[in-house]
Amino acid sequence: MSKLAGKVAVVTGASKGIGAAIARALAAEGAAVVVNYASSKAGADAVVSAITDAGGRAVAVQGDVSKADQAAGLIAAAVKEFGRLDVLVNNSGVYAFASIEETTEALYHQQFGVNVLGLLLTTQAAVPHLGEGASIINISSAVTSLHPPGSAIYSGTKGAVDAITGVLANELGPRKIRVNAINPGMVETEGVHSAGFLGTDFEAGIVAQTPLGRTGQPDDIAGIAVFLASDDARWLTGEKITASGGLR
Repeated sequence: MSKLAGKVAVVTGASKGIGAAIARALAAEGAAVVVNYASSKAGADAVVSAITDAGGRAVAVQGDVSKADQAAGLIAAAVKEFGRLDVLVNNSGVYAFASIEETTEALYHQQFGVNVLGLLLTTQAAVPHLGEGASIINISSAVTSLHPPGSAIYSGTKGAVDAITGVLANELGPRKIRVNAINPGMVETEGVHSAGFLGTDFEAGIVAQTPLGRTGQPDDIAGIAVFLASDDARWLTGEKITASGGLR
């Protein structure tokens, strides 16, 4: 029997990259999945098609999670479509590296708006629909321990995600709702490609420091999300799982 049969999951920012891989993996284990996207409808539709072509259930729902009404609308759409909610994956995120001299208010508000406020608003909307055994999975980042230069804002957002994960684990634990974080290292996604990191000395340096000797792939993270969403992780909450091939 599939690990997530009968469950319903919302994955934010699931039109590509890690979010898309998580959506597909949850569906492969039997969950009905709401594939959220902010602007890439074509990407979200492609993820839905991949899931339904494999015999799964999925719908695409547009919404900017940094806006309270749209975050609430996303959750409402999930409950309306599938009748319940069991798993929330807070994956939506943006990043832009900048030195302290290049730091601006716009960069700060853009990244904290999506990475932190978006997580809070979506979780706030989801909690009334989550019952005993539900799982919230926050996608953080290994930057919170690696501290790469030029990442003050982005690392700040993910440090906040780590702290929020612990707070919500304590706050929601009495309701038997689990809250955990996955902290990926460098993963080959569309965003990493467009940022120009791959094939550079920066990537080579990261790989050289990684015991498993390669850049991560989205499916490396998706399997961990399936574990955290399932009853296999029923005794885990408040945890941060660094998924970086051993890079510390």
